[in-house]
Amino acid sequence: MATSKNLIIVESPSKAKTIEKFLGSKYRVIASKGHIRDLPKSRMAVDIENDFEPEYINVRGKADVIKEIKTAAKASSKVFLATDPDREGEAIAWHICNVLGIKPEDANRIEFHEITKSAITQAVSNPRPIDMNLVDAQQGRRVTDRIVGYGISPVLWAKVGKGLSAGRVQSVALKIICDREDEIEEFDPKKYWAISVDLTKPGKTASATKKNSFTARLDKIDGKKVVIPDEKNDATVSTADLAEKIVKDLENGKYIVSNIENKETTTKPYAPYTTSSMQQDASVRLGFAPKKTMMIAQQLYEGMAVKGHGTVGLITYMRTDSVRISPEADSACKKLISEQYGKNYVGSNNFANKGQNTQDAHEAIRPSYVDLTPDEIQSSLNSDQFKLYKLIWSRFVASRMGAAVYDSCGVDITCGKYSLHANGRKLKFDGFLKVYSVSSEDKDKMLPAIEKGEELTCLTVNSEAKETEPPSRFTEASLIRELEEKGIGRPSTYAPIVSTLMERRYVKKDKKVLVPTDLGRKITNDIMEEYFKDVIDINFTSDMEDNLDKVAEGELQWKKVVGDYYGVLKDEIKTAKEQAEKIQPVLELVDETCPNCGRQLAKRHSRYGDFLACTGFPECKYTKSIIMETGVKCPSCGGDIIVKRSKKGKTFYGCSNYPNCEQVYWYKPVDKKCPKCGSLLVERGRMLYCSDQNCGYKEKK
Repeated sequence: MATSKNLIIVESPSKAKTIEKFLGSKYRVIASKGHIRDLPKSRMAVDIENDFEPEYINVRGKADVIKEIKTAAKASSKVFLATDPDREGEAIAWHICNVLGIKPEDANRIEFHEITKSAITQAVSNPRPIDMNLVDAQQGRRVTDRIVGYGISPVLWAKVGKGLSAGRVQSVALKIICDREDEIEEFDPKKYWAISVDLTKPGKTASATKKNSFTARLDKIDGKKVVIPDEKNDATVSTADLAEKIVKDLENGKYIVSNIENKETTTKPYAPYTTSSMQQDASVRLGFAPKKTMMIAQQLYEGMAVKGHGTVGLITYMRTDSVRISPEADSACKKLISEQYGKNYVGSNNFANKGQNTQDAHEAIRPSYVDLTPDEIQSSLNSDQFKLYKLIWSRFVASRMGAAVYDSCGVDITCGKYSLHANGRKLKFDGFLKVYSVSSEDKDKMLPAIEKGEELTCLTVNSEAKETEPPSRFTEASLIRELEEKGIGRPSTYAPIVSTLMERRYVKKDKKVLVPTDLGRKITNDIMEEYFKDVIDINFTSDMEDNLDKVAEGELQWKKVVGDYYGVLKDEIKTAKEQAEKIQPVLELVDETCPNCGRQLAKRHSRYGDFLACTGFPECKYTKSIIMETGVKCPSCGGDIIVKRSKKGKTFYGCSNYPNCEQVYWYKPVDKKCPKCGSLLVERGRMLYCSDQNCGYKEKK
């Protein structure tokens, strides 16, 4: 058997194929297919009494992979560990060392952030020891997550239902979503008035007059910022009357241009993508879920068969929180910009990383070969791959281009004591917008050529009663942004956090927004808030993330970090476990027998809601949906108001006599009538509101 070959171990088979092409016959590249050692799923496997020592085992189903790795290593003169360039990849490399009997301090680890020939050959020429700081950071996260998960699960099983689980970071994300839902339900909308005027510079013809028209908003009254809330200012004049008076004044007023300010404004390009910003932008622009974005990015990174180029790694490593770009990539991009768009399009932008714990060893996400334009390789990619590659390529190229320049104009107009304002702008130089649009606001918004002191003609006065809006529900993109800003999770965890919450049915997506399910809110309110306040404390979780970063930097020891964290949680875990033993089991018998076999029925819980099932399961599989009564009678017909679900899973409350009675409430009604109009009151957070929206009555519970 030949012994001259060098062995390179990577994580995925597709990456192995790409790398092998660059290195030739002296190298063999095989894949570990992810972790080969991990904590067992059947038990905690963390020895808390022995300084949190983890008990690793070979991953079930990986026996053939491990055998192949061992056989290949014995037949090789040198083994290189080329797992992903992050903490998870470093830990996988360390586990492979353990399986092969390689010393972690030996120079076997190679690292690269793009799969190109130059990057691979340079990495092979510069092997290093395993970075145990990165390994320990991963171990700290893994052990802490295991302790928290196994501490919470018994309470979930006892109080909610078997098979449920919760995680350290996911629980915080779920609380953020549930808290936002509480804010929305408790939101008390305020009405206000918005007034604007359609003005024109009179022309010689009707078409000229129309062309010179624009809209100015009411800005000030007697020099003070105008606010017209829909509340009474005094005992006699309502703001509706005030708004009507303002409208009449403006309809009969004389409009004079009091000030014109012309200036040049710029819109600067964004930084190249980090993991978070890529997931957010792909969600907004392409409609991709974070999990899908990361899957496609992984494909682009590991290598695609491109016509005329063979198998090529198209982008750099996709898990990063850095916006740094290598000097070589910066130079190549600016050369392309100069040649394709002109020297005046080359920018000199400086982008700084947001967080102090940013892992700057990684570059931002960029194309590996900027000269491989999206149009050139479109035929080699499927539709989704092309869309994401084009987005990454455009964002990177735009980040090296100049700002967009506008000629902007601000106009102040006086009508007696009223001041109005209008803005306009015209694109002077498109800059980075040539390759990457920002929004519909890129378009010109022109004002007519007017002069100070000129009189304008009023076409229409617009008056609109509006309401303040509650905070928006999170989208996948905005949740990721929120987690990043609060320091919850890291680049590798954003997509799994969102997908896990939906897979567990703690959260559902409704018209692109994330809505907590009844199960998700029950877990947050009944379990986490009651037993594990520290686990879902945002600052506590963020501090833990920061400490794991310090472990990665060699500033802290992982077992001390885990010990400090556990020191806070152990009393909560102990109390929760004691309570779990006292909690009634989830099997709740009801006074009803199975029509099929005569056995008693029991109430059971699933991710889809509560139902009745035969206690003879699995021999008898009879089930029956549960009618949940509210204890409130229908004011229309005297029937029972019961809990219902829409086709999309949204809970609402309707009459049991449907379809003969169509009485419906979107919030839970209570057996109490409004003292103002006699309608039923409904619960919204910590308040009771009249179910008649035109009434407006509210009171505390």
